[in-house]
Amino acid sequence: MSQAPEAGRGATVTPMRVVIALCLIAPFVAMLWVGSYAKTDPVFIGIPFFYWYQMAWVLISTVLTMIAYKLWQRDQRARSAAKGGASE
Repeated sequence: MSQAPEAGRGATVTPMRVVIALCLIAPFVAMLWVGSYAKTDPVFIGIPFFYWYQMAWVLISTVLTMIAYKLWQRDQRARSAAKGGASE
């Protein structure tokens, strides 16, 4: 029977990739759990909690996505160096 060309090429779960996944999943969990922020108090500069919480997550999501991207780049460079190949 035939085998896959590279049997050891499957996805590798590393601590860095777990952190990347958490950075990308956290905003979804925060926004889908509506019961945690479906209220008006506390008010921040006249804006009810429901609205400023969601706007805060826009900024938080941006930061988390940037962190995930930088970690992904570092992970890819490390994998490339481990294989002995040249990076981009």
